[in-house]
Amino acid sequence: MTAAGGLSLPAQAAMDIRVTYAGSMGKVMDQALGPAFAQQHDGKYEGQGQGAYGMARLLASKKITADVFVSVTPGPMQILKDAGLIDNAVPVASTSMVIAYNPKGPFAPQFAAAKGNDGRWLQLLAAPGLKFGRTDPVNDPKGQNIIFTLLLAQKYYRQPGIADNILGGYQNPAQTHLEGGLLTRLESGQVDAAAGYESEVISAHLPYIALPDEINLSNPAMATKWYNTVSFSVKDSQGKDKMLHTQPLVYYAAVLRNAPHGTAAGKAFVDFMLSPSGQALFKQHGYAAPKGDGLYTP
Repeated sequence: MTAAGGLSLPAQAAMDIRVTYAGSMGKVMDQALGPAFAQQHDGKYEGQGQGAYGMARLLASKKITADVFVSVTPGPMQILKDAGLIDNAVPVASTSMVIAYNPKGPFAPQFAAAKGNDGRWLQLLAAPGLKFGRTDPVNDPKGQNIIFTLLLAQKYYRQPGIADNILGGYQNPAQTHLEGGLLTRLESGQVDAAAGYESEVISAHLPYIALPDEINLSNPAMATKWYNTVSFSVKDSQGKDKMLHTQPLVYYAAVLRNAPHGTAAGKAFVDFMLSPSGQALFKQHGYAAPKGDGLYTP
């Protein structure tokens, strides 16, 4: 390339990127952010998503590698921090918990009539014959967050015990499904209702019930005095009891030290997510603006 003064300038090198992400982000990553970044940098984008805790463990054990990891809630990032693979993580978007439902299912009219602030949706989830879908609370933050949501809801609406009636136990294999396939099961009618993040449900064009801030885990200001009043225990992969606590529904991004395409590519992708064009793509797919501060920053 020749500049106006006659100097020859080198062409910008193509930049490839590999991103691993929370499985609920499939559409915004693979259909929007990833391709837009690749086009902008004349490179290739490779994305892989599944439950964020499971993905973090694969990265920490170096069974897979990535330039950038994007997680919902801080918990999965701590696994990479403990493994020495990241220095910090920055908020790039946020969301809230919702109840999605199959618009053609037998319970669709009742869900359509229910409102998030009157508690009818909670009673409907406990209806005989209703098939409810969620993800594994051991491997996926969303699997934890729906349990927190139901525990908060039964306190908020003063309906003790209804959460367990709906869940049938925190680790109920009849309800838990892989992150990437849950909304597909909902769309196909295999389940009548499912736990979801507002962002992914909007991206999937599915109807849903929006929930009040006291229940949806979206408001960091409510964390200390309200969200943190619920907790529960699960058995981890080693069979040990692990107590879980609420965390804000913020998406964090981190550049990995062993990034296969180099940390410069990873930083460029994080910068792109935070740029006006990146934030516009998040918004188009139902995500809210990032909230709170970065993790592990001095």
